[in-house]
Amino acid sequence: METGLSLKVSRILHAGYVFECQATQIAFDPIFENPFSRNCYAFPNVRFDLEQIRKLKLSAIFISHYHDDHCSLESLNLLDRETPIYIYCLHEEIFSLIRDLGFKKVFPLKIDEPVKVGSFEVVPRRALESEVDSMFHIKAAGLNVLNVVDSLIDEAELSKLAKEKWDLILWPFQTMLETDVLAPRWAVPASDEWPEEWIHQLQKLNPKYIVPSSCQFVQENWSWYNRALFPMTYKGFQRQVEQLLPQAKVVRLNPSTAVVLTKDSLKATTPLAWIHPVGSQDIDYSYDRNLIPPMTSEIAKNFGPLTAEQILKVQTYCEESLPEKFETLEFSQDAYFRTPRRWQLAIYDHEGRATRFNYLLRKGKMELIESTYGAEEPLGWLTELPAAKLYAALEAGESLTSMYVRINDMDFAPEIENELKDVDVLEDPLVRCLFDGVFGSYQMAQLKKIKEAAEPK
Repeated sequence: METGLSLKVSRILHAGYVFECQATQIAFDPIFENPFSRNCYAFPNVRFDLEQIRKLKLSAIFISHYHDDHCSLESLNLLDRETPIYIYCLHEEIFSLIRDLGFKKVFPLKIDEPVKVGSFEVVPRRALESEVDSMFHIKAAGLNVLNVVDSLIDEAELSKLAKEKWDLILWPFQTMLETDVLAPRWAVPASDEWPEEWIHQLQKLNPKYIVPSSCQFVQENWSWYNRALFPMTYKGFQRQVEQLLPQAKVVRLNPSTAVVLTKDSLKATTPLAWIHPVGSQDIDYSYDRNLIPPMTSEIAKNFGPLTAEQILKVQTYCEESLPEKFETLEFSQDAYFRTPRRWQLAIYDHEGRATRFNYLLRKGKMELIESTYGAEEPLGWLTELPAAKLYAALEAGESLTSMYVRINDMDFAPEIENELKDVDVLEDPLVRCLFDGVFGSYQMAQLKKIKEAAEPK
């Protein structure tokens, strides 16, 4: 490691980094899994040397928020339990889960309150959605680094940040179309140009160096998401930086790669020894504006069959637990659901066959109805997904982005079609029942799995 007034920055994967200054080594949002978050595969592809990771002696870990692609108990499980962990989260449960994993020094982060670790001072900065996540201002070797993570920045915070001289910014360069792939029939093709707020924010921040950060994954090889979820490219990002910020230099950091930053330069250096690149690393995203998504019946064939016991759990959920859960939710604020609506939930097995459940949604109540035909109300909402993914959501805390949920993929009656144009797809009854008010299900499932694996056979 180079000594003196220098800072080594190494990419792990996605939003994960190792920062090293003199004898202090800290990590941000470390993920040591491929795939992670169920179906997020490293892009470019890498292999982790878990034995070397187990030997790491990190001075501290900082986690920006609790989402499973940033806070994974399976990754943390590889590390020394004496390692201090600092996490920004408003939910006490996440601290209990990490302590239950065996970590003894688990601390909450507070906005604008610095944490000093050896040669570093790390200051959490307020994100636009401060109830969920944070940014990090990292100070070391007389340098300023802004790790924006997944965040958006509001104008008040931007004005504060713009007063600093930024040597390096880790910028979340990908505009992921997470809701567009839920309802592709209703989505407008995306542009590969920067959102206006990015232009404004980066020009005000005016960094010397900028790393396209945070998005470094694709889905399964067969997944249509790989051509529909990621409209930005590394090449396009660099082109736009060069046009709008000619004084800044774009530095692409693939998994394992590292740079040494000083006041006067940024140079490539020795990569992380415990990450091994697999195949070509000079690859980019490819977005297809004219892509026709496969039907959910076809997507479901990519997943294995459920056992009889698992099928029963899914069926019981749809017939009993789902209506019960719906009635505990706050009544939808969307005007569309203030009118009685008939909702159909279609669950596809591994052979692409659908089991359809029909419900009447009325005044915050959900009633399972017998027939899909002759109902008093016209069909007003449709949700489709593979049975294997619904089971995974119930048992393993599967997140919405990996479930292949499809919403309203059909032609409705003209008056319904017109009303649906302005409805948020996240008002979907299944999505709300699975995720509204639910915290840490992914990490809880991880902890259960870890503890079961540790039990004597």
